Amino acid sequence: MHIPAEADAVPDSFGALFTDWDVPPAVTCALILVAIIYVIGWIRIRRTRPAQFPAWRLICFLGGILSLFIAVASPLDTFSESLLFMHMAQHFVLMSIAPPLVVLGAPVVPMLRGLPRGFIRKVLGPLFRTRVLHHLGRFLVEPRVAWMLMNLVYLGWHIPKAYEFALSSETWHNFEHACFFTTSVLFWWPLIEPWPYRLKGSRWIMLPYLLSADIVNTGLSAFLCFAGRLFYPSYAEISPRPFGIDALNDQIAAGALMWVGGEIVFLIPAMMIAMQLLSARAQRRRGATNLISVR
Repeated sequence: MHIPAEADAVPDSFGALFTDWDVPPAVTCALILVAIIYVIGWIRIRRTRPAQFPAWRLICFLGGILSLFIAVASPLDTFSESLLFMHMAQHFVLMSIAPPLVVLGAPVVPMLRGLPRGFIRKVLGPLFRTRVLHHLGRFLVEPRVAWMLMNLVYLGWHIPKAYEFALSSETWHNFEHACFFTTSVLFWWPLIEPWPYRLKGSRWIMLPYLLSADIVNTGLSAFLCFAGRLFYPSYAEISPRPFGIDALNDQIAAGALMWVGGEIVFLIPAMMIAMQLLSARAQRRRGATNLISVR
């Protein structure tokens, strides 16, 4: 996280929104390492299961890693201390762009295949043989649990006192972002069903799963848009304001971004799932009708 000094809090031009990058070395190296491990594992697993790991999975996973890098190194981060709109855009990437892309890459098997065998055998092997870990994994991606964790974290960190607390400390701010990303990965896991995971029960449950999450997002977004007062004092204390945008309009723009972005990421998958389920039901009915007519 980049905390701008007083002198650079106000950019000279809108071009700074594209050029003011602050690359964190440790996080960048970690993301590169994860990408390398996945690529190695993807190449290995492709030899035996090409159907489960087509090229689009590799593209999605690397796109998710790139999205994480953009979230923590681009102007989304460098301006997050002075513009609420940019901070919410950063949160959107961390919760609604990077996580589904990473999950679409079905990361578990490629990451395991990409690690050295000695490390798997001596370190991870004993862990994977414990029942506690298996039960914990199943519990965390159970739809009710994943939905609750993601939405509680989302709402909790946007409570003004919690939000201001995160802004006051780089460590806690990074922890906040880690919470957003990890709980969002859990949220998207039962929805996308990355191989070899399979959702227990009917896929119809994913419709209220998505629609209720959209309601939560809409409530928070509308609150920011129409409250008519500032909720995060840190942004009111910045003077002069970047690009001449006053703090209240900045908050309204942030709420609008969250609102529109949430509608897209929740409602479009809901419509796609509904169409798939209705199409499958229609095919089954046609098959039953044809079977009856043949008899």
